[in-house]
Amino acid sequence: MPEFSFLRRKLDFYMRAVVVCAVTVAAAVAVPAAASATVPPVPETQTVVSTDPADLTPHARDGEARAFAQIGSMVYVGGSFTQIRQDRDAAWSTQRYLFGYDKTTGLISTTFLPVLDGTVNSLVAGPNETLIVGGAFRNVNGVSRRNLVALDPSTGATIDAWEGRSDGGTVRDMALHGNWLYLGGAFNWVNGTSHSGLARLHASTGAIDPTFAVNATVGRHGTSSYVWTLDVSPDGGTLVAGGNFMDVNGLSRNQMALVDLSGTPSVLDWSTEKFVPPCGNPAAYVHYVQDVSFGGDGSWFVVGTNGATGWPAAYCDALVRFETTARGGGQLATWANYTGNDTITSVEVADNTIYLGGHFRWLNNPNAFDRAGDGAIDRLGVAAVTPATGMPVNWNPRRSGGSSMPPGTSEWGSTVPVLWRGDDGLYFGHNSDGMGSEYHGRLGMFPLSGGRTITPKNPSTATSGNLYLGTGEGELARVPFDGAGIGAPTMVSQPNYTAAGATWGMSDRIYWVHTVAGTPTGSRIDISMFNGGTVGVPWETSGYNDWFDAADMTGAFFLNGRLYYARAGSDALHYRYFETDGNYLGATEFTLPTTGITWSEVRGMAWVGGSVVYGNIDGGLRSVPFDPAGDPAVDGAESTLLAAATAELTWSTPRMFFAVQ
Repeated sequence: MPEFSFLRRKLDFYMRAVVVCAVTVAAAVAVPAAASATVPPVPETQTVVSTDPADLTPHARDGEARAFAQIGSMVYVGGSFTQIRQDRDAAWSTQRYLFGYDKTTGLISTTFLPVLDGTVNSLVAGPNETLIVGGAFRNVNGVSRRNLVALDPSTGATIDAWEGRSDGGTVRDMALHGNWLYLGGAFNWVNGTSHSGLARLHASTGAIDPTFAVNATVGRHGTSSYVWTLDVSPDGGTLVAGGNFMDVNGLSRNQMALVDLSGTPSVLDWSTEKFVPPCGNPAAYVHYVQDVSFGGDGSWFVVGTNGATGWPAAYCDALVRFETTARGGGQLATWANYTGNDTITSVEVADNTIYLGGHFRWLNNPNAFDRAGDGAIDRLGVAAVTPATGMPVNWNPRRSGGSSMPPGTSEWGSTVPVLWRGDDGLYFGHNSDGMGSEYHGRLGMFPLSGGRTITPKNPSTATSGNLYLGTGEGELARVPFDGAGIGAPTMVSQPNYTAAGATWGMSDRIYWVHTVAGTPTGSRIDISMFNGGTVGVPWETSGYNDWFDAADMTGAFFLNGRLYYARAGSDALHYRYFETDGNYLGATEFTLPTTGITWSEVRGMAWVGGSVVYGNIDGGLRSVPFDPAGDPAVDGAESTLLAAATAELTWSTPRMFFAVQ
């Protein structure tokens, strides 16, 4: 089989122009379906790397960088490039498909000089200081070594005793766990034995493991099958594979499969129908699963896709999360983040952050096709999101070189084939030359140094404190609350808290709906610092939220990455994802199952100690248990009246929140 055509990903630009004419308005603005895990994921502390790429990395040109590995202080780079240079002013030298450089100095190795006659797709730092190389080549160092070889990392010499060969086709991806080396690709034979798409070798020797008999076959749309991407869970117990196949060991598995590695490898009872429908033109998008990566504890994994049209019926041009231990057919993603018709080509999970690369322009963009719709957040070609909700965090280096680009370089390309977390940062390979407003020809690295830690914000877990109620323009009543009843109020003038609507407390601040003339909807979500004294001068959460009619909310509270709210004219409890690192509002509205509450009559809400405390148009204050994973999440039969309306306090305004202070 010929080498994989990366051209089909570059066809995205052409296909957008072709298919947009055929897409109906309804499809372009359709709201994507999403499923939740049994228990909604909870945001956790995460770390992001610096947005300023390291200055010492060398450069390549032609083709792209597709793979990285590290042995000692040496970083190895594989791909389809043909030339490399030390810095922007150096002359180009020919070094095809694979080279190494010292990560501390950036100096290109003058002793590691392997000679390959084809592209390198994957690299693994193997046992006993070996560099294992997979790709689309026939000869290495003048000797036949088809598509798979182990090299001496100092010289690039072939390790003759290593047995691995992909006789029957290209190696597209590899993963190492312990001494097991997993292969995925377009092969039908490995080491002279029949293996279709998947195989497992002893990494130290290259010998085939005959107990691994899992074959991915039957290509989509009448094409030859192959595995495009794979990953192994950190505990070594599960393999996830994606690519162009519809059958795994006689079981229907369209583009994705999970394999149990805990004993004799076997296909797990896990499948999804969301990769069955076509996305764009099948000739351009034979398969649309592009990359997979497990989370740090292996309990979930993410998938990046291409495909153009077809969402939300299929997961086209999306980043999605699945739960590893879920079982059965028809699996739906825990969440889906759509780009709005742009490809995601690589994903990497590190330090509880999901990184993604590609030629996308936006995330959080399910409501438009090939343009920024309501909710779209600008992210040019590279981004970071939180695992709990898939929402972007405030990390935006942008895949652009700006004014720093030397002559003859490419500002933008169709693909970021690889993101890889080394011990000093996040390495990227792409088919262009700009990143973070700097020149980085075909490769680079975002260092850990200069990164930051993101700590999730949440309401207080205290069960007693104070309820704050808007009693007039620029005035709040401070009402002691012990979870079961209220105390005597104290009226406090708050001149910064005017033209206010639904309000929710979080940590040392409040978020509140602010009516502001001249804004696109007439209102916006603002933030004020608040520690029980004066409400601080407000500022806008994010300009990316200006599409949202915040004043429509009649009560709201925040919990674990979700903004829950009631809104005018709706008898339901809704939620959207809300990422506090950047203060981005999710573009999709979801509805929780509830019973016994007339949500259109709710005015003001707060989450206190596991219950929703809420006001009503009748002026009363009530409390009801809240379980976001429950069905129902709220049962009105359990509602308790805490206080009836009085001449002094009427709980019939959206302006209510809880704080310990």
